[in-house]
Amino acid sequence: MDVFVQQLINGLTLGSIYGLIAIGYTMVFGIIGMVNFAHGDVFMVSSFIALIGFLILTTWLGVSSIALAFLIVLVVSMVLTALWGWAIERVAYRPLRGSFRLAPLISAIGVSIFLSNFVQVAQGARNKPLPPMLSGGITLFETDGFQVFLSYKQCLIMAVTAVLLTGFWYLVQRTPFGRAQRACEQDRKMAALLGIDVDRTISLTFVLGAALAAVAGVLYLMYYGVVSFSDGFVPGVKAFTAAVLGGIGSLPGAVLGGLIIGLIETFWSAYFSIEYKDVAAFSILAVVLIFMPSGILGRAEVEKV
Repeated sequence: MDVFVQQLINGLTLGSIYGLIAIGYTMVFGIIGMVNFAHGDVFMVSSFIALIGFLILTTWLGVSSIALAFLIVLVVSMVLTALWGWAIERVAYRPLRGSFRLAPLISAIGVSIFLSNFVQVAQGARNKPLPPMLSGGITLFETDGFQVFLSYKQCLIMAVTAVLLTGFWYLVQRTPFGRAQRACEQDRKMAALLGIDVDRTISLTFVLGAALAAVAGVLYLMYYGVVSFSDGFVPGVKAFTAAVLGGIGSLPGAVLGGLIIGLIETFWSAYFSIEYKDVAAFSILAVVLIFMPSGILGRAEVEKV
């Protein structure tokens, strides 16, 4: 039981990071109907921005407060990554919005490769470590010498995910911007005829998705303490899998899918074989989609003839 509880905590933490990235996928797909395959690499870029920010604040400027350094790095990473998201939408996606359906997809893959190789050239191919920024935690209970430990980092990650999910759900469901976003999702031409600035709404969606990826990138760096130029692909694919599993277009579904993927990976690694944890996650996805093609919380699309 003690091992089960510990792996449950680890799985919820990993799933929270996947869920934050998945929200960006589901927001962009919901409004333009395209998978932003560069989103995982935007997450990776934000991790490097956070790494550089932490080192500048702690090494060069001598900031000793971990909380202050974390808040500054979080804000700076969100702003800079949001600018990346805006630039990507403006340069790579908007000119292709009216073209054939595969063109934006090819452009997204190209942007993903560009970001990965840009960071590899700029920062090198080796893993970049970060000294531990937040240590300590709470020992929940101990059995036969095995401690079930909940670290402060894990508490922070799960709390931030819950707060951001609540905030973005409110933004989409209860604000004028959210109504404009849902109108563009249903029919962009009709939304434009009703006075909604479609280009601005789509750009802001990319900006918000990139800012969420930045939060996930900062938390990922703080939790694992290391980042590499190749860290965008695998978490990005798993986050997209989480968005599909939970129901593409549903913000709670994206986080739910992320938690499920994280739990499957963690429990499979603990009780079976770590080499096949990805196979287990994608197999569960396939089984769920066979019986629920729209995902767990997704809604089936109804097309009027």
